Amino acid sequence: MIHRIRSALLACALCTAALAASAQVKIGFIGTLSGPSAALGQDQYDGFMLAVEQRNGMLGGVPVAVVKEDDRQDPELGAQLVENLVQKDKVSFITGVTSSDVMMAMARPLARSGVLFVGSNAGPAPLAGRQCNNRFVFTSSQDEYQAGIVGRHAVDKGWWKTLFLAPDSPSGRDQLRGFRHFYSGEVVSELHARPGQADYSAELAKIRSVAPDAVVAFLPGQMGVDFIRQMNRSGLLGKVPLLTIGTVDGTTLPLLGDAALGALAGSVWGPDLPSPTNKAFVPAFERKYGRIPSQYAAQGFDAALLIDSALKETGGSVANRSDLRNALSRADFPSVRSGFKFLRNGFPVQDGHVFVVARDAQGRASLKRVATPLEANVDAYWNDCR
Repeated sequence: MIHRIRSALLACALCTAALAASAQVKIGFIGTLSGPSAALGQDQYDGFMLAVEQRNGMLGGVPVAVVKEDDRQDPELGAQLVENLVQKDKVSFITGVTSSDVMMAMARPLARSGVLFVGSNAGPAPLAGRQCNNRFVFTSSQDEYQAGIVGRHAVDKGWWKTLFLAPDSPSGRDQLRGFRHFYSGEVVSELHARPGQADYSAELAKIRSVAPDAVVAFLPGQMGVDFIRQMNRSGLLGKVPLLTIGTVDGTTLPLLGDAALGALAGSVWGPDLPSPTNKAFVPAFERKYGRIPSQYAAQGFDAALLIDSALKETGGSVANRSDLRNALSRADFPSVRSGFKFLRNGFPVQDGHVFVVARDAQGRASLKRVATPLEANVDAYWNDCR
């Protein structure tokens, strides 16, 4: 009799464990977590995991397991990681992705897999236009959008002569195209930086000789840190307005500090945006990680909230991908940005802000919103998405 009771209890325990395992939703996170762009991918991941932690390891009321993968900014590796996560780990969602080159390599295997994708940074133009996919949504922006914010702000300020500085790369050319989409003045000089360039004395001399109304710079990571430090030391930063794209943010300001004071940044997010979710997110992130969150962290946090809202709508079920996809598209969640909604290409309609680097209440160099040149705006490619 005792043996039968023990057997029944064991069977019940195994049954409960099996039910718990079957209810668990697996999410694959792919990001650049090593190399020069590691800070961006780490912030995406940390923002996402903060939302999961705040919900006691659950999204939509069901336990989630997040499988983290480092793509090392290698497109071929990124595509292989998709295959592994789908076939081996049996994930229901893939999120993250830092680099647009990796995103483009991942797009085809992602589309074949049918797994739902929630991007939290990379937003290449083809995926916003003719190669859009109704199983892809993005909590970031199309790659050229932030350059457009800067372009509109330059027009609003009457800066009709600009000098544009960016790497001679596809991403650099994308940013110039995005800038010109909203800028009706003259780009009097285009300067192309070498990948990893550290010395900008020639570029600073060119700025002096051209005397533009403003300098526009897209120099991610250490390149931007080196350029802004040298522009500051030269005295030009206080004389010529500096408009930046993906250069001054929460990942570079800890390195730049006061050297970046006065620089401007175009972005869809900043730490002082007034939404209730953002007011709670920023101090929670600081308490958890000991640093001011970046835009990448905010986008990662929103990605988790979006998945949370979709799973709530389906009662935690991932069985019907069509229902889950429709729930994602509705974007019924309290974003760190206000009024969040998707276009048919899976990219958000959103405001574009300009921030200045200024000291916050604790004396740290941070971003302070000074203008919103684009309100509830759409990206340039959504109409090509059929």
